Amino acid sequence: MDTPRMGIPEPLASRMSMPEQHEYLRTKLTRRGLLRTSAVTAGAVAGGGLLAGPAQAAAPSPTLLSSPATGAVHGSLVAPFGRHLAFGADPRHQMRVSWQVPFAVKHPFLRVGLRPWDLSRKIHAEVRDLHTPALGKKLPAVDQYYLHAALDGLRPGTTYYYGVGHDGFDPADSRHFGTLGTFRTAPARAERFVFTAFGDQGVSYHALANDQLILGQNPSFHLHAGDICYADPDGSGTEHDTYDARQWDQFLAQTESVAKTVPWMVTTGNHDMEAWYSPNGYGGQNARWSLPDNGPDAENAPGVYSFTYGNVAVVALDANDVSYEIPANLGVTGGKQTTWLDRKLGELRATRGIDFIVVFFHHCAFSTTNAHASEGGVRDAWLPLFEKHQVDLVVNGHNHVYERTDAIKGGRVAKKMPIGETVDSSREGIVYVTAGGAGKSLYDFPVPDSYEGHVKDLDHVDTYHWAEGKVKVKEAAQWSRVRYTGYSFIAVEVLPGHRPRMKVTALAESGESIDRFEVTRRR
Repeated sequence: MDTPRMGIPEPLASRMSMPEQHEYLRTKLTRRGLLRTSAVTAGAVAGGGLLAGPAQAAAPSPTLLSSPATGAVHGSLVAPFGRHLAFGADPRHQMRVSWQVPFAVKHPFLRVGLRPWDLSRKIHAEVRDLHTPALGKKLPAVDQYYLHAALDGLRPGTTYYYGVGHDGFDPADSRHFGTLGTFRTAPARAERFVFTAFGDQGVSYHALANDQLILGQNPSFHLHAGDICYADPDGSGTEHDTYDARQWDQFLAQTESVAKTVPWMVTTGNHDMEAWYSPNGYGGQNARWSLPDNGPDAENAPGVYSFTYGNVAVVALDANDVSYEIPANLGVTGGKQTTWLDRKLGELRATRGIDFIVVFFHHCAFSTTNAHASEGGVRDAWLPLFEKHQVDLVVNGHNHVYERTDAIKGGRVAKKMPIGETVDSSREGIVYVTAGGAGKSLYDFPVPDSYEGHVKDLDHVDTYHWAEGKVKVKEAAQWSRVRYTGYSFIAVEVLPGHRPRMKVTALAESGESIDRFEVTRRR
């Protein structure tokens, strides 16, 4: 095979094994290696007209050079991967397409059209490159290249075809038709649809299995309630955390089968506070994702935003901002997020055509696991606002299990919710779902599981919640209705009409139902 020798002197290449050749090329492609190339190379970069993000606009980075003469990989040999979609603030008219390339490329772009053979609209992509320094002897320096294209002015309820490319790789070329993807914008009027949700996925067989089950639900979008890939396995949000940026490459490749078609809407968990990147450990998330920028501070709190799909408004929050348990970013928004939440929920509840408000974030308001249990910071800051504005469903992660509460008002059970029950969220309280069984190693409960076909109701569960100062406070929880120690996610079927409904089903990795309930409300 000749390709790996490109850029390696032939006498040297003949004495190297294949892994040694790849290591040689990878080393040459690091930022330092390219900075050591000749002045001729630097001149070529300066005159190359390469597209860069705002941080690189004033001085184009040498890492964006793609020329066989310097040992870099030619664009025709670089295939994009890790495509992931996200809505803009208005899902009827906006879509954001993001992807990754393993090496720097020239002039990245997106093609889009209404037919796969007519991708006439071409949009230049923004480059957000991310450098992670070497961490000891085991983890080498890593350069990653994330590309983003913003699509505005789209037609509601319309299916679009798209392809991503760069100089040397054009998705409109028949050789690359297999790389095309599709997406569908939100409808102009309320109609039946399905969305799915979970948290705490990472990279594993179980994560991949959940993805394929989700794809089978044909969801209009997916909510990922934080702890996305676990490149930082420590999760304390401090500079002492270990970190392997390459985990993101695996995660985005794993998720692409769903996220290239289904908008993958994320928020921030404790394992997503990657202290290597500023600001506040969120620089990595800003580089990898293009999320709606309608929150209180998109740069410093990228996981805080809202969007509306049909008759459902979705609000994403960053619970690191209020966490007593893991206080690295406690108070990071200076109260702006909570003020914004109060205002946003009020606006959404007053908006004609919005029946349901779904809020998702990472740390659990109500859970009984032995690992993290309940976050008192969430209860103190946000539960009064959820009840004030009659939020209809709250979805969390953090605890790697499935758990679901009865309907709760004022911190107490307002209505018992056995499997199959219906709650009127405008009168009877809010159901809180922990859907943290997306793929990472599972936690356990201090009591037996209780789920569909295996019901073991209890009067209470002895557990605790986190209080200010990282203190555990014991409590006897009467609200824990369904508990399942296994990999799972939720699928929500939304049915508009005179009596709108959300039919919530929790599905195990086997595809079996472990829980189901309905949320409805009076108009």
